[in-house]
Amino acid sequence: MIYLDYQATTPLAPEVKAAMLPWLDQYANPHSPSRKGREAAAAIEYTRSQLAAMFPAGGSVVFTSGATEALNMALRSVRGRIVTLATEHAAVLDTVQWLAGQGQDVEILPVGSDGLVDLDRLHDALRQPTALVAAMLVNNEIGVVQPVADIARMAHEAGALMLCDAVQGFGRMAVPEGPDLIAICAHKIHGPKAIGALWRRDGVMVEPLIHGGGQESGLRSGTLSPMLCAGFGVAAALAGERRYADHAHIEGLWRLALATLGEGWTINGSDTERYRGNLNLRRDGLDTARLLADCRQVAFSLGSACASGSGRPSHVLRALGLSDREARSSIRLGFGRYTTEEEIVSACTLIRAAVSAQRRFAA
Repeated sequence: MIYLDYQATTPLAPEVKAAMLPWLDQYANPHSPSRKGREAAAAIEYTRSQLAAMFPAGGSVVFTSGATEALNMALRSVRGRIVTLATEHAAVLDTVQWLAGQGQDVEILPVGSDGLVDLDRLHDALRQPTALVAAMLVNNEIGVVQPVADIARMAHEAGALMLCDAVQGFGRMAVPEGPDLIAICAHKIHGPKAIGALWRRDGVMVEPLIHGGGQESGLRSGTLSPMLCAGFGVAAALAGERRYADHAHIEGLWRLALATLGEGWTINGSDTERYRGNLNLRRDGLDTARLLADCRQVAFSLGSACASGSGRPSHVLRALGLSDREARSSIRLGFGRYTTEEEIVSACTLIRAAVSAQRRFAA
């Protein structure tokens, strides 16, 4: 199986696995005052410092079960109007829709055909008193990179905070200056699942979603897993060390994938303002469900893993102005650190052959 679904999750790095394995036997509760408990707590604090080093100075890290919880914590702490984008992850859009149902004022801004927000339109939206602007760094479906630093500056000028879902960008590019709250998770950077974090700038208040033992400075009750935290820390440190090498590798894979797939494809979203480990593209008349069946040797996606099986066209592709037909003729190839050039050539050759067979039978 050739794995090209890196936006859904990434393979566990060997170094991460090695860091996690000892904690299967070192089972002490990190919130216990025993010696073993203190050792576990120290390991968690070391991970916290590894993550904090990748953010601007003057902030703190709260561990969560993942980015979805981190985003919910941030959004549900807001008292006031929220402005966000139509292409945000469901963890943001579903939460703000729930808040709207509770009577909170929410505005969801459209994006252009390139997937980017119109900053003039954002400026107009911020003429009304606003508490928070939420914008994703790298879109999980199409890879488009929003101008987060500009969005944060505009939010601050309007007296609002800025929340950034940095899940798909953290470790792959520098964290932009400006956001007050940033959500991340481990399994998108070759770490374990079920661990994430919310970074918050000093002085920014959030409220707990989960009550109980008062862990994480009272913001997130529950026993933390030293094993998951240790894996997260190593994954983040590796991402920081290998960022430039990973970037160069992915740029080469992007060019190779396009060359192997051949002509007749259209890239969804901006082809310049994007993370190139995400190749989302469409082809007129393509039966993508059949393509998946014909290319069982390749793991790729028709959109967000979180929405797979829903039968609905991607809300992100619809936000670009694509028709249902165009959205349903789109595929997403995701690749990264452990993808080889040989795998890209083999996978894209298989896809190209399957597409050609579809066209022959349709003729």
